[in-house]
Formats: sequence, structure tokens, C-alpha cells
Amino acid sequence: MTVPERRVRDGRARRRFDLRATTVTFGLAAIALVLAGWVVRMVYDTAQRRPVWVFVLVLGVIAAALLGRRARGRHTAARAALRTTDALAAATATTLHALEEDHEAAPARCASGEETTVVLTTEYEELDPDEFEEAIADLCRRDGCLDVEVVGGAGDLGADVLAVTPDGRRIVIQCKRYGEDHKVGSQDLQRFGGTCFTVHGADVAVLVASTEFTAPAVDYAERCGIVCVNEERLRDWCQGGGPAPWELPPPGGDGVELDDRAVW
Repeated sequence: MTVPERRVRDGRARRRFDLRATTVTFGLAAIALVLAGWVVRMVYDTAQRRPVWVFVLVLGVIAAALLGRRARGRHTAARAALRTTDALAAATATTLHALEEDHEAAPARCASGEETTVVLTTEYEELDPDEFEEAIADLCRRDGCLDVEVVGGAGDLGADVLAVTPDGRRIVIQCKRYGEDHKVGSQDLQRFGGTCFTVHGADVAVLVASTEFTAPAVDYAERCGIVCVNEERLRDWCQGGGPAPWELPPPGGDGVELDDRAVW
């Protein structure tokens, strides 16, 4: 008796290509990429103020990428994409909230004299020259300057802080962190005046000091158009009681007395 041969089916069921699930997965991935690009562009301008948050976001993106790579199956991939989107959205919201709080609290911290990275302390002798330059740069950032850069050091040719004022002018600042018994003399102004305009292309040249200026120094500043910020005016600038140096007219030709014009 002949027994009919039966075909043995492979126990492994073939998976069908699911166009809908694939479309959903790629759609979620595209949303995540767009959101990631927006986050990167948003945090680019704030990286100098809050670098810790940028580091957190980068770690979050790396973790999400690893999670997506390990996911298996369309359901797992979809859940991983959703988790990635949610994580990026949460990180973005947290960053925006932190930046908003920092922006609102900065003026209050400056007025109270609290020691932070963006506020000058009233006791300038507590700061070394490098910290003094960083503090002046932070004041420029606080008051709306762009492209603020600390360049002081060997070979700086008289410039310690470079920035662009809110109205688009290039400002070059030299910082002098001296003791109370050491005034800024005319030689300091002459060295700065010889490079601030011709070498650094300043529209506004400012010399900020933690002490006072001698009379010859003030006279030289008046003739060369350099704005001098002494200890008193620096404290007013820090506490918000006086305008920023670039908001004042340059010395010379404005009918203002010399002492009130050059030494802002």
C-alpha cells in the first residue's frame, strides 16, 4: 500500500512586509530627527552660558540611539522612537525652563553682589587678572553683547575682551585689575590706544580698571576717544545703576567736562 507523501512545512513562519508599520516607524524617526536638529540649533547660542545642559542633551541623544539600535521588531522600534521623542521633548523643556530662570535671576544676582560666574564681586582684590577679564566679559553678555570672547594673555596686543554691542559695533576692552594704591597711568592708555583702533578695529575702545586713573591718563583717553571705566563706574555698571560703556558718546567734542566724559 502506497502512503501519500505529505509536505512538511517549515515551522518558521515568514514575516510579511508591513508597509503601515514601516511608514509609522520612519515617520517617528523623522520627527525625532527634526526635533533633535531644532534642539541643537537652539542650544548652540546658549552653550557658553549653560554648557552642562548641552552635555546632558548629547548624552540623551546617544542613549536614545543605542536604545533604538537594540530594539527588535516593529513594535519595539516604534516604542523606542516614541521614547526618544519624549526624552528629547522633556530635555528641551527642562533646558528652556532653566535658561529662562537664569535670565530672570541674573539682574537680581548682580544687584545683590552674589558671587557667580556672571557677576563681579565688589571686592576686586579677590579676583586674579584672568578672573577679572572673565567677569567683564560676563557683564557684556548680560547686557546683550554678542560674540563675546576673552582673548587676554601673551600676545594679546592690548585687547582682553572682544565683543559686538547690541547695536552692531565692535567693542575692544582692556582690563586692569590693580590695587587701590596703583592708578592706571598714561602709559597704560598709550599702549592700548596704539592697538585698539588700528590693530583690533574697534568702534568702541574701553579700558576698565579696578582702581582710578591719573590725570594724564584721562587727558590721553579724551584725545584718543577711549572710554575709561574706573572703580566707581564699574560698580555702578555691575549693579545696574549706570549705563554700559558702549551706550555713552565717545570722549571729545560733546561739550561735556573732561572728568565727566573720559572717565565714565
